[in-house]
Amino acid sequence: MAGIVCAIRGGPLSRPTIDKAIQQALATQQEIHFLYVVNLDFLSGSLHSPIQVMTEEMLQMGEFILLATQQIAKDKNVVSHAVLRKGSVQEEIIIICQVIDADYVVLGKPHQAMEHNVFANNHINSFAQEVYDASGAQVIFADQEKE
Repeated sequence: MAGIVCAIRGGPLSRPTIDKAIQQALATQQEIHFLYVVNLDFLSGSLHSPIQVMTEEMLQMGEFILLATQQIAKDKNVVSHAVLRKGSVQEEIIIICQVIDADYVVLGKPHQAMEHNVFANNHINSFAQEVYDASGAQVIFADQEKE
């Protein structure tokens, strides 16, 4: 069951990534698996945060984002699937690539590099190699348009 994984965050900055995945799906006649991952681990040290409630709200928001994204693909006659996960974004990208035996994974590059973020410009290429080594999926980067 080969296909394309497209990791999204939602919002206008995800649109170039979605468009790139749709373009790749049309070119290869493959289905897209849109992936949205909720990870609130950064709040785990906060005793006053209602983490469970926030996680549930983020999951509901993720469902909405995935439905809207699937509609964009459907409007372009591309078959897509919604994948909603909790956990590490990096790990979940690799896992879904392995599960569907993905040929491609489409990732957006961030506008501003954050030094310790795996998706920052200085880390994203090593993550792309990690994805390829673990799953065989070729990483395609979507160029983010300046607003």
